[in-house]
Amino acid sequence: MSVTRCGVLPDTSAPGDAYDVTVVGAGVVGCAIARELARYRLRVALVEASGDVGEGSSKANTAILHTGFDAVPGSLEARLVREGGRMLAAYADEAGIAVEPVGALLVAWDEEQLAALPRLADKAARNGHHGTRPVSAAELRAREPHLGPGALGALDVPGESVVDPWSTPLAYATQAVRSGVDLHLDCRVEKVRPGGPGVPHRLITRRGVLRTRFLVNACGLYADAFDALVGRHDFTVTPRRGQLVVFDPFARALVRHILLPVPGPLGKGVLIAPTVFGNVLLGPTAEDLDDRTATGSTAEGLAALRAQGRRILPALLDEEVTAVYAGLRAATGTEDYRIAAHPELRYVTVGGIRSTGLTASLALGRHTVELLADAGLELGAERPLAPVRMPNLGEASPRPYQDAERIARDPAYGRVVCHCERVTRGEIRDALASTVPPASLDGLRRRTRARAGRCQGFSCGAAVRALFEEGTR
Repeated sequence: MSVTRCGVLPDTSAPGDAYDVTVVGAGVVGCAIARELARYRLRVALVEASGDVGEGSSKANTAILHTGFDAVPGSLEARLVREGGRMLAAYADEAGIAVEPVGALLVAWDEEQLAALPRLADKAARNGHHGTRPVSAAELRAREPHLGPGALGALDVPGESVVDPWSTPLAYATQAVRSGVDLHLDCRVEKVRPGGPGVPHRLITRRGVLRTRFLVNACGLYADAFDALVGRHDFTVTPRRGQLVVFDPFARALVRHILLPVPGPLGKGVLIAPTVFGNVLLGPTAEDLDDRTATGSTAEGLAALRAQGRRILPALLDEEVTAVYAGLRAATGTEDYRIAAHPELRYVTVGGIRSTGLTASLALGRHTVELLADAGLELGAERPLAPVRMPNLGEASPRPYQDAERIARDPAYGRVVCHCERVTRGEIRDALASTVPPASLDGLRRRTRARAGRCQGFSCGAAVRALFEEGTR
């Protein structure tokens, strides 16, 4: 097992030295696939163009653990979200990933939306989610007293949860690496020379040539471009930008559930949700773009969000904003995943994975390995994965600065460096020494929450940077 960020890739040129499987793309889906493959005695590589796992769409989603109540019944996405949601909830408990089952309320703001709620309840039932029920305006007001005026009712969707979106791909990658997977970061694949019968594929990367018998495309926004490298042109990815606003933890008392709109043609629409980190999210927008790197926020987008947020939860707009950010989802023009196996190429594409990819990730991993087996990959006997336990970043469980016994054993957990998020020197030290250490201050933030609070690093930035530079020297 290894994690590399520079230097020449391992020599895979000799007969028998090729990887059995290479997964390209280390977002939450690619990491989940690599973790699933690690159950078998295979030589597996996880290759990522950027310097860290979860650097693309995975780092900027709405952090919802979906039940799949509103998926298209009968679709692959509906099945994998339903299965994956259960799997991720169990995995989070095992791996120490923060989850809060706050439930959701699908709020109707006009008669047309109110009339749509029974249809959505029926859709939920067809997706195997039978717990939904209509909520009157009076009950809705009692359950969400800060809701804006005019709400006519809602659909109660129990089971919807919020989850730590940063620790999830990191846990998968950590467990995969500890179980024998090679993770190669800063390793963009520029060309593919497809292999023939008995001949491995050759991936031409910036760090050399990598040979592999089977290949998985988990490239997210670039899944169609990678498909083209192996001669496939099955779909086109349209980047769909979602801008979000993060409100300070003082706003947390204003909202008890995930407040969802009645979905429209561009997706689930703008929601307001608490987060496991103790603050509140407003967003996302849904803007189809041409630029796959356009992750900047815009004045127009933020103004639109504020207008919608003011209608849903007026008092929220009086609270302090901690941050704004934007992410890109991989829209493909259909309401289902674009997963395809090509046994003749020993190749599987896992494309069109939109905002539900976090929830479905473990089921996507299992489904992909089944497709690889159908395409001829001999898995052999299954073996236990190496254990993993992630540091708790959620506010619902004690954090290290609150743990007197832990501080007594190791005073570094009592030395707070980031006072907004109460991140200690011990947590930063641990992250820098972890199996998949951060390559940047942003990576360190996703592992500890350092610099993610209301001052955005204004107060602690120099100290955090000094620790980062010391730890990566």
